[in-house]
Amino acid sequence: MSAEPRINDRIRVPEVRLVGPNGEQVGIVPIAKALEIARESDLDLVEVAPTARPPVARLMDYGKFKYESAMKAREARKNQAHTVIKEIKLRPKIDPHDYETKKGHVVRFLKAGDKVKVTIMFRGREQSRPELGYRLLQRLADDVEELGFVESRPKLDGRNMIMVIGPHKKKAARGQETSGTA
Repeated sequence: MSAEPRINDRIRVPEVRLVGPNGEQVGIVPIAKALEIARESDLDLVEVAPTARPPVARLMDYGKFKYESAMKAREARKNQAHTVIKEIKLRPKIDPHDYETKKGHVVRFLKAGDKVKVTIMFRGREQSRPELGYRLLQRLADDVEELGFVESRPKLDGRNMIMVIGPHKKKAARGQETSGTA
């Protein structure tokens, strides 16, 4: 069954409950009479409630209806907030300068309104010292706490330790200040 409503000659029922172009109830009429009324008023007969008994059909300009519903859907997509998760990978024995570079990337992502997934990769004997990774993640969270908050605490996942930092202000709220943003 298609998502499109049946229109005009595709409606295969003996009678329909007809609704006029302005929303007024015409009543239950045979399908031939409903199609005749639609042709006279230069409109389409559109089945709006096919499961009702008898099915409900409405007189409308179907092309205009499809265009307006497409425009509403497009507008809704435009106003939707897109959540982007950026990822930064670190090692437990990171050089101070490399740490500052990676921290700069995290700051840039948070200022852009994106979430940041920070992953610390452990190799070899580093796996027996997860507290080093935990301390590094805590240090990073403390360094960027004015821009973002820890959304998920550091947790060990196999050879990696993962933490997610979210921005204080969401992308959608950057343009218009809304109350309740944390």
